[in-house]
Amino acid sequence: MSRPLSGIRVLELGQLIAGPFAGKMLAEFGASVIKVEPPGSGDPLRKWRLLHDGTSVWWAAQSRNKQSLTLDLRSPEGQEVIRRLVSETDVLIENFRPGTLEGWGLGWDVLSGINPGLIMLRVSGYGQTGPYRDRPGFGVVAEAMGGLRHLSGEPDRTPVRVGISIGDSLSALHGVIGILLALRHREQQGGKGQVVDVALYESVFNMMESLLPEYSVFGAVRQPAGSSLPGIAPSNAYRCNDGKYALIAGNGDSIFRRLMELIARPELGADPTLAANDGRVAQVARIDEAIGAWCAQRTLDDVLAALSEARIPAGRIYDVADIAADPHYHAREMIVEDRLPDGTPVQAPGIVPKLSATPGAIEHSAPTLGEHTDTLLAAIGVDATTRDDWRARGVI
Repeated sequence: MSRPLSGIRVLELGQLIAGPFAGKMLAEFGASVIKVEPPGSGDPLRKWRLLHDGTSVWWAAQSRNKQSLTLDLRSPEGQEVIRRLVSETDVLIENFRPGTLEGWGLGWDVLSGINPGLIMLRVSGYGQTGPYRDRPGFGVVAEAMGGLRHLSGEPDRTPVRVGISIGDSLSALHGVIGILLALRHREQQGGKGQVVDVALYESVFNMMESLLPEYSVFGAVRQPAGSSLPGIAPSNAYRCNDGKYALIAGNGDSIFRRLMELIARPELGADPTLAANDGRVAQVARIDEAIGAWCAQRTLDDVLAALSEARIPAGRIYDVADIAADPHYHAREMIVEDRLPDGTPVQAPGIVPKLSATPGAIEHSAPTLGEHTDTLLAAIGVDATTRDDWRARGVI
C-alpha cells in the first residue's frame, strides 16, 4: 500500500527522544530512515528505563522501521560517510547542542552545498540563535522555561513535572510539521531545501494557550490549579465513593444545564448568572461542591454510566493496565504486537494519525545495533576491506 512519504530518505543523527521521535513518525509513513549510532554503545535510549537482554524495551517502539548504521561522527572517516550519504538524502535530523555538527565539518553550509535540496531539522534546547543557544537543554528544563512546570500541581506546593518527557515529544511533533512544510516548499519552489529550527522551550510555550495574552492585557499570572482547568467551569476531577475519580467536563452551556438536571440541582442550571462560562467561573466553588456531593454518593462506574446517558463528557483516570485492557484502544489499533530480537512479545503504541487512503505501517522491528552498517556502507562504495579496517579502529 502506498504511503505518503515513500521515496523520502532520512538521515537521523540525533539521540534519545526529540530527534528520534520525529524520525519514528516519518518512518511510519513511508520514509526510509537511517539511524546513525555511536559504535559500541549506540543511542543512549537503548539503556533507558526497563531493559530486556540489555536493551530498553522503549527502543522497540522508538526505533521501529529504522535501519541502524554505526558510525563515529568524530572521526574523519565517519564525517566523510555522512557527506556521501547526504548527497542522496532528503531530510537530516539532529538534536545535538548548536555548533556540534559545525565542529565536525557537517554544518548546514557544508551539507547544503553538497545537496541544495536538503532539509535539516535541528532540535535543541534554546534554538540555533539567541543568547541561550549554547546552553545544554533537556526537556525538563524546557518544560519549565516554556511555562508548563509552573502550572503543574497543586497551589502552594512544589511544582510537579509531567511524568514523561513531554518537551522532547512536543518538539519532535513540531519538527515533523516543519519537515512536511519544508518538503512542500521544496516541491513548489524548485527543489530548494532549508533549516527547520525547533527549540524545546518554544515547543512547550506554543501549547500555553492564553497564558501570554492574559498577562499582557491584564497582568494576570496564571497559577497552578490542581485537577481543575482554570477559567473554564465546570471541569475537574471528582472523588466517588469507591475512592476513584471521575473527570467531568460540563463547561458547555447546554451541557452544564443537562449536568445540573442529572445531579438534581436544576436551580443551578436555571440560574442566569451561571448560563455562560464567565459566570460559572466566578462561582466555580459552588458548582464543584454540588457535583462533588453527587459523585461522593456513587461508584465511579455508576457516575460514568449516568453521565454517558446524559451525553456529558466524562471519563476515568487510566493507568497503563487500563489502557492495555481497553477495547477501544484495540479497536483503533492503538496497541500493536511486536517481538524483541529473542522472540519475546512486546506491545507498543499504534500509529497516529490515522489516514484513510495512505495509512502508516510498521514494516519491521527496531534494529539491533549496527544491523545495517555493512549493507549501507557497501551501497555507497565502501568495500569489505575498508569496513574491516574501520571496524578494527572503532569507526564503525
